[in-house]
Amino acid sequence: MAILFALGSAFFYGVADFVGGLLSRRADPTTIALIGQLGALLLSLAAAPFFPAPSVEPADLAWGAVSGIGTGMGMVFLYRGLSHGSMSVVVPFVAVGGTALPVLIGVTVLGDRPTVPAWLGIALAIPALWLISVTRNGAQGPRAAGTLDALFSSIGIAVQYIALAQAGAEAGLWPIVAGRVAAALAILPLARPSAAKLRGVGARTVLAAALIGGMAALALTLYMLAAQLQLMSIAVVLSSLYPVLPVVLGITVLRERLTGRQLVGLVSAGAAVGLITMG
Repeated sequence: MAILFALGSAFFYGVADFVGGLLSRRADPTTIALIGQLGALLLSLAAAPFFPAPSVEPADLAWGAVSGIGTGMGMVFLYRGLSHGSMSVVVPFVAVGGTALPVLIGVTVLGDRPTVPAWLGIALAIPALWLISVTRNGAQGPRAAGTLDALFSSIGIAVQYIALAQAGAEAGLWPIVAGRVAAALAILPLARPSAAKLRGVGARTVLAAALIGGMAALALTLYMLAAQLQLMSIAVVLSSLYPVLPVVLGITVLRERLTGRQLVGLVSAGAAVGLITMG
């Protein structure tokens, strides 16, 4: 079940990223991100009473809030990096760093001890994420531009995963709720919705952005369940395979061409899932 939860998390994150990318072409990306977090908050608030929560400790809510700050930090620095750096540098850096850092912390600090096949899967998955995320043409500017922002973004994503894994199972969905509040507050200073920005966000776009946020909240919920049943390092790696889905949807829906690097990455990701499952 832990494997299925983690892969489900990757699926819903992948769908949210794909649709969010399309919406961000029509409206201000940070405004879309803020609306998404507010939608996630509403959904998680509505769902939380239906999940058993026999013991909600302040520490659980604190871990959820720290996770949400990581989410906000990750998104803020990702958008900032993409605004002046190369997409072909920023996106792969964030994908790999946001996965490798939790694995490193899990093994060195939290005492995770993956099996040999699982280690082989991790060793395949991390370079696979890089290959899948590399784009043919990035944003204009020096290739080194945006690298520092990508580093901070990857730290934020790592904090999101590490902190949420520390929330107790008895707290139900309330750590997710606390995280959405913290994420919205972290994104708000960058978004600063203005009349000009909001004019480009119609009712349908608002609804779609809110639904995307709901899918992201569901993805985080599935990750949290996976981390409670499995080593955090394994849950992180499997949940972080979400870049696979936008690539597949880009090929099938948008008729984008698959590069040789992406093909190798997709095959490696599939092999990594098999090895981790076997382990």
